This record gives sequence, C-alpha cells and structure tokens, in this order.
Amino acid sequence: MHIGFITSEYPHPQVKHAAGIATSIKNLAVALVKRGVVVSVFVYHQDADAIIEDNDVRIHLIKTKRFGLFTWYYYRKHIQYYVNTIINKEKIDLIEAPDWTGITAFMRLQVPLIIRLHGSDAYFCKLDKRKQKFKNYVFEKAALKGAKGYIAPTVYAGQETAKLFGLSRDKIKTIHYGLQLDHFQNNTPEVYHRHTLLYIGTIIRKKGVLELAEIFNTVVASNPDAKLILIGGDAPDIATGDSSTYALMDSLFTTAAQKRVHYLGKIPYTEVQEHIKKSHVCVFPSFAETLGMVTIESMALQKPVVNTSIGWAQELIDDGVNGYLVHPTAIMDYSSRILELFNDETLCLEIGKGAREKVSTTFNIDTLAATNINYYQSQL
Repeated sequence: MHIGFITSEYPHPQVKHAAGIATSIKNLAVALVKRGVVVSVFVYHQDADAIIEDNDVRIHLIKTKRFGLFTWYYYRKHIQYYVNTIINKEKIDLIEAPDWTGITAFMRLQVPLIIRLHGSDAYFCKLDKRKQKFKNYVFEKAALKGAKGYIAPTVYAGQETAKLFGLSRDKIKTIHYGLQLDHFQNNTPEVYHRHTLLYIGTIIRKKGVLELAEIFNTVVASNPDAKLILIGGDAPDIATGDSSTYALMDSLFTTAAQKRVHYLGKIPYTEVQEHIKKSHVCVFPSFAETLGMVTIESMALQKPVVNTSIGWAQELIDDGVNGYLVHPTAIMDYSSRILELFNDETLCLEIGKGAREKVSTTFNIDTLAATNINYYQSQL
C-alpha cells in the first residue's frame, strides 16, 4: 500500500513550519513505513520545490505560487496537478489531508481522499466563540464533502465537526494520535526541579494562557518558590487586536508572580523533552484542541498533568488517576491541584506512572498504525 499525505507542516529542517499536526503526521508516517507501507508527504506553501528523503518517507515540497486572480483556486489546482502526477507515477492508493482551511476543496484527486479532523477553522471558532470568515467555512465544507471518509483524533472532535458541517457520524472513524514510545523515556522520574510549572504551546488566548496567569498568581501567593516556564511562539490577540498575547498575559501577573516567570519563546523541538523532564507539573488549560500532542508527550515522560476538563481532554486523562481535569476558568480549583502536587512527591510519582501506562495502552503509535492501515484498506 502507498499512502500520501497533503499537509502545510512537517517536522524537517527544510520545511517552514511544524507544530502538533506535523508531529502527529510524522509519527504515523514513520510507523506506517515500519509496517511496509510506502509513504509520500506533500507539503505545500514552501519556499522552493524539492524532494527529500527522511526516515524512508519521501517528502515533496511544493512552492507557494501567486496568480493574477483567484490564487486560492489556482494554487489548489496546482497542488492537485502535482499530486495526481505522483499518484500515477508512483501508484499511490489513497490520499489523506487535514480539514484546516479546506485545502482539498475544488481538487479532483485520482484516488480516494480521507480527511483527518485535526481541527477546522470552524471547529476552533466555535470553541473560541468567535465568528468565522464565510469563505473559510465554504472551503472547509467543500473539502469535507469531497472526501470518502474521515478520521477524528477524539470522539469529541468528530462529533463537533459532524454537527458543524452536517456530516454523517457513521463515516467518521476515531483513531487517536500516537507516539513513538521509545522516543519518550524518563528513567529518573523522581529527579526534577521542585515547584516548577511548565506550559508548552502557542501564547494565544484560546490556549487559556490568560487564565494561566491568574492561576499562577494564586499558586505563588501560597508557594513563593513556584516557577512558571513558558515555551512557544507569541501570537496576536484576536479579541483586543494587540500584537502580543504574551504582553497581555504579562500584564496580569502580580509583582511577585512576574518575578517567577521565564518565557523562553520558541525553542528547538529536540530541547523540549528536557524541559518536560525537569518540570514538576505540566499545565495545559486550553479552551480549544482536538487532542493535544504535548499533553500525551508529557504523560509519556511520567509527568503529572493538570489539563483542561473540556471534551477532548476527557479522552486523554482519567481524572485523579493519571492526571487532573479542571476547567480553565476555575482558577482556585486549578491552582489547588497544582499546589497539591507540589506538596506530595509520592502523589506526583503515582500520577506520572499512571500517565505513562495510559499513553502506553491508548496512544502507542505501533498499535495505532495497524488501526490506520485497516481503515485505509476499508476505504479502497
């Protein structure tokens, strides 16, 4: 079997952008190759055309092109032509694409198309309670209607997307994202920097960072030794129009808390694991995800996680067993969970051990690769 992925991001030095979608695609691509599947990845909106090999995965970089009129249409047709050429030349059996911005809208691919519900603009707008641009909805709906089937990383993401676009739930298969567990080993879970909180993700309102500032203020008031480390790029704030969400976040910290915050910005992915291992507790108070890769990565490294309690997170964590679920607006409850973990080393190790077990049984990419293969075969 030969599977192709269309995406705007992929973890490779020659690719412009890589985030959670990129990581999930690479984890799956590498696992599929190990099982004898041929994998090609088509990465659009790149600086130059190129073909590169990485972990036995062939990556096609497709350069951004501008047209005099209707670039949104003609660039899609350009991608379509290139992908169909490779489909015919290399006998690709099936193409997978993301729902975000409906990149496959108006494409006519020569093999079945499966769309993975990484999170459409419509999905995130609904969770953010903001209005979506009409053209984005049109593109996403056209792309989804043109697909043969859908894969959702959580039941929640699948159900919400089905409601938004009028999709048949019978055509949505839930398959979680997975991790290469041998790449996530923490042999000394008892060694960490005490009272250190870690947040990883874009500094943006929908990730609950403004609530995190208030949570940390409460934590510091009870524990002056607490430290908050933030990793991720800054983003403009859609609600206020400010150019920096971090500036808004910073303005919310008390004087005492502000002195205990360390914002590292974007750092190489290879360095993130060490920060997770050194942290005492990882926090992800997000309002909008489909699953949340950094949550399961932290769990795999045996870290106690205090996560959001919204929809998708209930499929990742069993509250009080392998992590905690608290709504981001419940400031006192959220900070109480953090302080409880800070004050009980045995509890931290028990929760961390349970987190690793949860990831091993639910998010093992080797097991999930077989599930994906079976689903692909059912669609051919």
